[in-house]
Amino acid sequence: MKKIFNIGGASYNSIINLDEFPEPIPKTIHHCEFKETVGNTGAGKAITLSKLGFDVTFHSMIGIDIYGKKIMEYLDRPNLNFIKDFDPNGTERHLNLMNKKGERISIFMNPMSDNPEIDYTIFDEYIKSSDFVVVNISNYCRNVLPICKANRVEVWTDLHDYDGKSNYHQDFIDASNYVFLSSDHLKNYKPFMESMIQQGKKLVVCTHGKQGASALTREGWLEIPAITEYKINDTNGAGDAFFSGFVYGFSKEYSIEKCMQLGTIAGGLCIQSELIASEELSDELLENEYLKHY
Repeated sequence: MKKIFNIGGASYNSIINLDEFPEPIPKTIHHCEFKETVGNTGAGKAITLSKLGFDVTFHSMIGIDIYGKKIMEYLDRPNLNFIKDFDPNGTERHLNLMNKKGERISIFMNPMSDNPEIDYTIFDEYIKSSDFVVVNISNYCRNVLPICKANRVEVWTDLHDYDGKSNYHQDFIDASNYVFLSSDHLKNYKPFMESMIQQGKKLVVCTHGKQGASALTREGWLEIPAITEYKINDTNGAGDAFFSGFVYGFSKEYSIEKCMQLGTIAGGLCIQSELIASEELSDELLENEYLKHY
């Protein structure tokens, strides 16, 4: 069982589903689909990676409150060791407005502390003993990057909807060997990906939703289309599922093409679920879906 250390956000989210986003005018919306559930990129990766057979240690910040308790209960799963520090700001909470296209407007109602007073030295052993180290872009996670560098470990990160110029992301970009992002706010993504390879990154992957995904390595480009058979129920967590499916394939030493295809399948299974990760997901299901589609 491969070991993964994953650090990043865990939140308890309110999700409102609408046919279309409301116009920016005062109005009353009388009916909508509504749910509350665990979310955020650290939690999404932790759950999907644990379901794919990894031994996952996940660190995040939660509050001493009912929402933190709900997160702990949700993350109490096989193969998943959730270690946490308590945030004086309370548990991070998001309000996600979703439309029928799967697009999202995310409002951080209660963000976590940017620079919490925690003992970062406890991560040293986890980092040294892991086969993969995943550092998500919650602000407090940047303080782990020097520990990764000191231990000379390769870092995987997910920049999400990076716009190509945000200074916030730079520390994560500089420290990472494997970079994932979406093209939501970076339509001209190819020059950025090429610059990453020129700077010494081993792999850059950019997802495009219904338009599939692109990968660039030192050997060149690879384009993978989306699988249209998967129907959208909820797109929350799809990017984390794609990431996890790719890492699963990478851990098996599959080709980059197959890793991308497995990521596409994992993302497709996720969007059919109402939760941040498909409850049906497993390494066996992923392999069977691969045989079905490819």
